Amino acid sequence: MFKRIFHRSGYLLILFTTFSVYGQGILQKDEAVKIAMENNFDIQISNNNVDVAENNASLQNSNYLPSLSGTAGANYSNSNGTVVQKTGEEQAISNNETTGYNASIGFQYTIFDGLGRSSTYKKLQENYNISKLQARQMVENTILNIFNSYYEVARLTQDVENRKETMNISRVRLQRTKYNLDYGQGSQLDILNAEVDYNNDSITYLTNKQSLANQKRTLNLYLGRDVNIEFAVDTSLSYSEDLFLEVLLTNSTENNVTLLQQEGALKNAQYDIKSTTSNMIPKLSVNGSYGWSENILGVTSFLDKTNGFGPSIGATISWNIYDGGSTQVRRQNSKIARENQSISLEKERLNIERNLSNAWTVYQTALFVKDAQKKNLETAQSNFDRSVDTYKLGQITSIVFRQAQLNLLEAQLSLNQAKYSAKLAELILLQISGDLSKAKF
Repeated sequence: MFKRIFHRSGYLLILFTTFSVYGQGILQKDEAVKIAMENNFDIQISNNNVDVAENNASLQNSNYLPSLSGTAGANYSNSNGTVVQKTGEEQAISNNETTGYNASIGFQYTIFDGLGRSSTYKKLQENYNISKLQARQMVENTILNIFNSYYEVARLTQDVENRKETMNISRVRLQRTKYNLDYGQGSQLDILNAEVDYNNDSITYLTNKQSLANQKRTLNLYLGRDVNIEFAVDTSLSYSEDLFLEVLLTNSTENNVTLLQQEGALKNAQYDIKSTTSNMIPKLSVNGSYGWSENILGVTSFLDKTNGFGPSIGATISWNIYDGGSTQVRRQNSKIARENQSISLEKERLNIERNLSNAWTVYQTALFVKDAQKKNLETAQSNFDRSVDTYKLGQITSIVFRQAQLNLLEAQLSLNQAKYSAKLAELILLQISGDLSKAKF
């Protein structure tokens, strides 16, 4: 009967859990990623920064296009005075009015600037590429945060189920000790011990439920949605079976997002040298305009009115022959900055190789621990099943039974922790290698 009670409690637990999960609705892993890509606040800001970099990298911001301007004006004067003729005769003038009008449209274009704008334009394009890499890095970090939280929800979900099962077992044990006392078996001390264990299990169960609720709110925050939305998660896991350290190391040199940003910064350092060098090269620019003007002259002029219109064009060659050496100093400093960036790039390569090797070791250890904990659970489950039978027959004490129960719970919790830790270690390994997009969640 005692064993049947345990089995019935387990069946009710499974039934309750099934209705609870389907009642809440399961948040699938791919759905979580999709929601985050649309709503996550950090990703939205990162995407806006990419748009800014794209605008900056446009042709309109490169000085390649000519400038075009238009002007128009008018002036008026009214003066009083004296006019002295060559003969010496003086004539008083009053209300001598003159008016003038003008309008023109002009353009200016630099034909050759020493390749400075070419370097600037390429640097803006590279900045755009770097901003996209930064956005990708933000997406990768967000995905890791999401699945760190998602798998924590999954782990706590299973822990709550295990805690509830343990609580139910303790409740059945408490009922059995009361039945035994009614039939003259056992003692009041057995009841007190069973009651303490049941209360402790109940407290731990409620505490774990609270932790689960808190973690769900954290996941909702990462998804950029109402933090109080209720949901369940998919607790199933799949692991990649085709990961090899040599392949991951090769991929990291081509795909690691941090390394790619460093390579972009090295290109920009080279463009800075070319841009500074362009200040030492002659520049050629052209300008032109088409204008109109009209002047109505006063009584003191021999002419009553003048007007004119027509085009004008010109060309200018400028050469900064010597500026006191400041351009040369900037060029030398740009070369030093490029050398520093080259050193930083090499340092980053070694840093990524170290991080990847460390992550590989962590991943392999996590897989071993997962498999070992799985075997421990099988042993603990077998031991607990035997303890149920022997306890029912009165061949072991409640203390021994309780220890078998705790061993089973500990094995369940340890396996949950191990399998989700192994999955997260796998995702971190793939991120470092630049292959997170290929991960199986």
